[in-house]
Amino acid sequence: MKYLHTMVRVADVDESLDFYCNKLGLKEVRRMDSEQGRFTLVYLAAPGDEDAQLELTYNWDPEVYDGGRNFGHLAYEVDDIYETCDRLMKAGVTINRPPRDGWMAFIRSPDNISIELLQKGDRLPKQEPWASMENTGTW
Repeated sequence: MKYLHTMVRVADVDESLDFYCNKLGLKEVRRMDSEQGRFTLVYLAAPGDEDAQLELTYNWDPEVYDGGRNFGHLAYEVDDIYETCDRLMKAGVTINRPPRDGWMAFIRSPDNISIELLQKGDRLPKQEPWASMENTGTW
């Protein structure tokens, strides 16, 4: 058995691609449009880890998606949790659960999908402003 992908529905392809690609750093690896099914599938992956993919499903007919918390979360390992969170904050992303412990943080996508960021290897030493930063919203 091999893990293939996780699917999340998105309301706005451009906004989602800006978040997942331009801000989070994933790359588009393939795309499929279905005229008959009236949907677009966009597959994303972390550079160098193309086997673990995120499938963004965009239905052409408007639908309201809520309850992203019911989904659970996506999780990505990062080289430097502090640098990643700093870069995301500077790009306008809210850090819902800051990496106070040098290990774990949570953010949310434009469609309210919870995303866990985990430090690669050992925890980093505690560092400000992260160590004293409060949670924002839910994660």
